[in-house]
Formats: sequence, C-alpha cells, structure tokens
Amino acid sequence: MADAATIAWTPRGSWAGILASGEFGTAGQPGVTIEARDGLGIASLIAGDGRDEALAQALQGHIGLGLPLTPCIVSSARHSLVWAGPDQWHLIAPDRNGFDELLRDLAPLAAISDQSDGRAALRLSGPKVRDTLAKGCMLDLHPSAFPVGTAALTSIAYMGVHLWRIADDPASGDAVFEIMVARSMAGSFWSWLSASAAEFGCKVTATGRG
Repeated sequence: MADAATIAWTPRGSWAGILASGEFGTAGQPGVTIEARDGLGIASLIAGDGRDEALAQALQGHIGLGLPLTPCIVSSARHSLVWAGPDQWHLIAPDRNGFDELLRDLAPLAAISDQSDGRAALRLSGPKVRDTLAKGCMLDLHPSAFPVGTAALTSIAYMGVHLWRIADDPASGDAVFEIMVARSMAGSFWSWLSASAAEFGCKVTATGRG
C-alpha cells in the first residue's frame, strides 16, 4: 500500500496574490502610497468581569502601555493597543516573535483571540489619502475631527474596517492612516481601494510573507 501523500503548507501573507509592488493610475508623483502590513502579531483582548484594572497593570508591566479607554491608539516602540469597543482592544506587534508568550501571560485576565492570520492590514499615506478614503468612508477625517491617535470602527464601501491615524510622515507632513479588515475581505477591499486611488496615482509596496 502506497504511503499517504505528504502535503507541505506554506504560510502566505494576507495580501499575497492581491497586491503587487509598483505604481498604477495617473502618472506623475503618486498622491497615495500604500504599504502592505503582513506578518503582524494581532490579538483581540476582551477584559474579564472586573479585570480591567488588572489587565491594564499587566499590560503596563509587559509592554509599557496602558489601556486606551476612548477610541484611540497608544503605541510604544514595539507594541500598539487600539480601542475596539467597550472593554475590547486589539494588541498589535510588528512581528510574532514572543507574541504567543505574551498572550499566554495575559490569558488569565482577558478573553484573548489570536487574529494574526485572520486580519489584513494596510498603511496609507500621501497628499491625497483623505480624498481617496472619502470615496467610501462616512467619517470626517479632517485633522480637526480625526487627529493623530484617533481610532474608529466603521465601514468603507459597505465593508467593516478598523481605522486609525498614526503620526504624520516626518518627511512630507502627510497624514498616515492604518486600516485593518477581515482577511476574507482583503480582495474586495483592495478592489475598492485600488479603483479609488487610481485617480490620484498610487505607489504600492507589497511586503511580508507570500
């Protein structure tokens, strides 16, 4: 009897087969720059009953960050915590080194779900980034209404997204946004985003695995 076939599974980034590095749309200086954010460590945290303060203290001890209690993002050199609803947050790391160990340490204090392979994230910047997002986002993204550090759960082109604004580009001063969607919606979201950005010219950097 022949041995059963062995299947080798190769990890693929969230945007593999969807994004390709390069430029498209109107020629000239790109108005929008898009960077794939593959390989992140992402976990949802839901505080247990009466455990908010204990969870906050544990996070302060482990990563030096307190829990944001309003729709915003707080960041250190290596981690970010993004408000995701009452008593809910997303913990994000630039890679997964030590991420499992961190989640195990926090597990007694919160309901934790590792979302690293279930989410797809992008970083958007450029002088026309707000014009692009305005084609599908109902939020007012003007700096006076959506300053650096603000986060929101909203929809873009009828797709649920988690959106936040990080520090402006130090070279150009342009606003920088990060967007996270369910991985299953990555293709549909890219279809909308690429069509919306093409008018302004777009530069894409596809990074990470895959």
